[in-house]
Amino acid sequence: MAKNKTVFICQECGYESSGWLGKCPACSKWNTFAEERQESNTHASAWQPAQSKPVSLEEIKTDSEQRSHTGMKEFDRVLGGGVVRGSLILVGGDPGIGKSTLLLQICDTLKTDAGILYISGEESASQIKLRADRLNVKRRDLFIVSASNFEAISAMILAEKPGLVIIDSIQTIYTDTISSAPGSVSQVREVTAALMKMAKSTGITVIIVGHVTKEGAIAGPRVLEHMVDTVLYFEGDRHLSYRILRTVKNRFGSTNEIGVFEMRDTGLAEISNPSEMMLSGRQENVPGSVVVSSLEGTRPMLIEIQSLVCPTNFGVPRRMATGLDYNRLTMLMAVLEKRVGLQLYNYDAYVNVVGGIKLDEPACDLGIAAAVASSFKNMPVDAGCVLTGEVGLTGEVRAVSQVEKRISEAMRLGFRKIIIPEGNMKLAGQMKNRGQFGIIAVSNIQEALEIIFESA
Repeated sequence: MAKNKTVFICQECGYESSGWLGKCPACSKWNTFAEERQESNTHASAWQPAQSKPVSLEEIKTDSEQRSHTGMKEFDRVLGGGVVRGSLILVGGDPGIGKSTLLLQICDTLKTDAGILYISGEESASQIKLRADRLNVKRRDLFIVSASNFEAISAMILAEKPGLVIIDSIQTIYTDTISSAPGSVSQVREVTAALMKMAKSTGITVIIVGHVTKEGAIAGPRVLEHMVDTVLYFEGDRHLSYRILRTVKNRFGSTNEIGVFEMRDTGLAEISNPSEMMLSGRQENVPGSVVVSSLEGTRPMLIEIQSLVCPTNFGVPRRMATGLDYNRLTMLMAVLEKRVGLQLYNYDAYVNVVGGIKLDEPACDLGIAAAVASSFKNMPVDAGCVLTGEVGLTGEVRAVSQVEKRISEAMRLGFRKIIIPEGNMKLAGQMKNRGQFGIIAVSNIQEALEIIFESA
């Protein structure tokens, strides 16, 4: 007979305790423990391999990855070439960002011979039908059901045997084997483990939607992201039209790729050329505006960085960064003060990445520093110039990766020159078909700023 026991589980990280605690020892969050009753049972929820004894690596036979194209190139790019058969994919994002819209559009464009089962624990079938009509989704083998009990859902999946299952969302699904409320750590962990077992044993691809916390992380235990094969984040400001699908984890491809979409009345539209989108509406010959070359996975992107530097009215100057790391900005401003001699200690500085993109690549350091210096000196940077390079604490400009792709993207969009680190000049000099495009190498930030303002 199963024994019942009561435990206290942190709703942020999943830490278990025999008694209530005010502060979680694992994640240091306050008032996150909730009492849950658990039944000790002997059934295993995780997927168990079919083999019962160890097998030599040479004896294991593997089939090539069977991928299905979703019909959306941006989504396929993020996944590494398409949806892998039998994989478990987690999609997270802020409320109202467009997760359900994206998945419903994929249901219409996915190339598969089997049917698609869309399970919603939040909306009724009629609500989903209204959204499908607005998105012009007409697929005949798309089946919609509103359910939240996992036992009923699993029986439905095994009976229908679809090629793709979408669950929206995992926090609304519960299993009868656990008495805690839906969305709790125990429920989310148990249901996800059962879905992983089902996906691996039957070969059915499962996509689950996960809610996010106010900090932007997937709600529930961190083990949820460890169990799934792929974790995707749908980012962007819901008040703006552009959305970014970013890979955080991918067992079948790169974790640095992004997909860019635009929200329209008819749904999400793919942006095949993000650089042109990011630079649209850009004003030329304006102080504080600089174009940098960033690399997201294998995709080079030209992004505008804007800076505004003005005298402070307070005892301590303000530093604000939107779309980039605040600590990185303060470090670059300290380098400008120490190595270049710019007296920024009594000036407010505001730096913004246009388009809602978040930059965390060090190759954008030179562009950020040039934007701050341009606004401080009130001197514009040449509108036909692109900058790339990492800035060190001694003021040196260090080499960046894949400089050839960055240069090719700048040439394709009609820029006249690019400033790169001296360490990349050997590779850049081997490029062909440069024409009148100029490549300028610099060794330190002082030299880079002199070239920028001399040619402006």
